[in-house]
Amino acid sequence: QVFSSITSVLDMSVFKDQFVLEDLLQEIKRKSTALSFGPLQANGHISVQGSFPEIKLLRDFLLLKAKCLSEKDRREESKSHQSPRRMLHHQQANRELSSSLHDADEETQMVVLDRDVYLFMKSFSPGTLQGSAAVVISDITDGDTTTLCIRSAGHGSDVGEVSRVKEQIEELSVKLYRALRKERISLKQCTRDEKERYQRLCGCLKLHFPQVLVIQYDTHIDLIGKPSEIVQFTKELSS
Repeated sequence: QVFSSITSVLDMSVFKDQFVLEDLLQEIKRKSTALSFGPLQANGHISVQGSFPEIKLLRDFLLLKAKCLSEKDRREESKSHQSPRRMLHHQQANRELSSSLHDADEETQMVVLDRDVYLFMKSFSPGTLQGSAAVVISDITDGDTTTLCIRSAGHGSDVGEVSRVKEQIEELSVKLYRALRKERISLKQCTRDEKERYQRLCGCLKLHFPQVLVIQYDTHIDLIGKPSEIVQFTKELSS
């Protein structure tokens, strides 16, 4: 059975000390236009309805936000243990650099991607992730997600370029998330000769299916691409 829509309950109470929940909810709605939201309850709970990929993207966005808050709390706790003299010096330095630091924050954006989508983009749309003379893009992969940090290349660069690159990556990632399929071929029960046979077959089939991403590991092979091509690739691989 295929579920075209699912409903999930989102607990936003974890953000109540750092955000006005109504404002945060408006930000979420702007980013997740394909989802339907119920009313915000007094306990911070809200029901969300939509497709699984869209809800997963929302989850990834909130996990990143929570992670950033956690890191900020750790930095603040570290500051609270500094000596008064060091704290005074730190505060003076902050005042002197406050304007430049504020500008730097405004020139940095983050995007959370599904790891498979990121790998596909990196292979078939590398230009989207390479940045430019005005924008630098770095990545961190954690489990099944990859976080991109998009920042200005230097002082005086076009701040709007960072936002444009972010929007371009987000639009392509959503398009790919909806269009791609992943198939995993297990090699755990295969002998060494069988694994080598699969590797040779993948190399040959890659010539006929150039838009299928083939990622080979010791224990399995991941195939990522359009559903029709993945089905045909898998069929040829198993024959």
